[in-house]
Amino acid sequence: MNVKKVCILGGSGFVGRHIAYRLASEGYRCRVLTRHAHRHRDLATSTGCELVEANVFDTAALTDVLRGQDAVINLIGILNETGRRQTFRQIHVDLVDVVVKACHAAGVRRVLHMSALNADAAAGTSQYLRTKGEGENLAHTRGQPDIAVTSFRPSVIFGRDDSFINRFAALLRIPGPLPLACPDARFAPVYVVDVARAFVDSLTARETFGKRYELCGPQSYRLEELVRYIAGQLGMQKWILRMPDGASRLQARVLEHVPGKPFTMDNYLSMQQDSVCHDDGLGRLGIEATHLESVVPQFLRQESPRGRLDALRRPRAEG
Repeated sequence: MNVKKVCILGGSGFVGRHIAYRLASEGYRCRVLTRHAHRHRDLATSTGCELVEANVFDTAALTDVLRGQDAVINLIGILNETGRRQTFRQIHVDLVDVVVKACHAAGVRRVLHMSALNADAAAGTSQYLRTKGEGENLAHTRGQPDIAVTSFRPSVIFGRDDSFINRFAALLRIPGPLPLACPDARFAPVYVVDVARAFVDSLTARETFGKRYELCGPQSYRLEELVRYIAGQLGMQKWILRMPDGASRLQARVLEHVPGKPFTMDNYLSMQQDSVCHDDGLGRLGIEATHLESVVPQFLRQESPRGRLDALRRPRAEG
């Protein structure tokens, strides 16, 4: 399959930026759809990608934007619902239906879809995982026979600007003990650069058509292990309180009503199933998974008291 022009939905986010950079570095022409192009001008200037404002929920409007594109990458997803305007069903299922319909109408024959590890329309432990599973299935079934679909199911994704490692780093800086819900939940964090490579390498690889790939790092950790590791990299001595199941549920019930929804009941339900791979998707794609320990210290230590002090001591460049 000849692919030169790629349109990314969700391309201005954490994972999307890494995919856009990799696409540009490999000579693809990249179109990033966004609701607010003026907020992401740096993306266009630094990667050569084209930023286009579009209503991705409007099939006709999306079809117009997709005309002339060779492939679509759909990364749009939410971890929590925000009222009636952004529900799991609207984002993970209804939007996928719009994307597939628009691709059919615009003549796009290649779709890469971001799902989630443990996504299962019938047996997912949370609404997030059930809708992710339903959307993934919809992309594969509705795409046939004209659209080649590949979906990716990552565990938690880490990197310099992630919302996982950095969120716990921020929580650890709050004075006092850290009450930790679901301390024994397991994750196999996967590096964002490896995820971006999996997407880009799969674009023209026919052996990936119709396939679903689980993406995990080389090692799994309990949540408590990860939080203690982050604290160590920050040079902090922190009292971490392991919360039993009942207290974890209560914390979720309370925090889902706090602005920003730092932890919800649906998050709690997702964590009842270990986020670890049963199939080495990265290996199947010829990618060696990056160890968390080889990346995280580089950006966390810069945020530690010692790292900030070292930065102040460095001589400033003249000019």
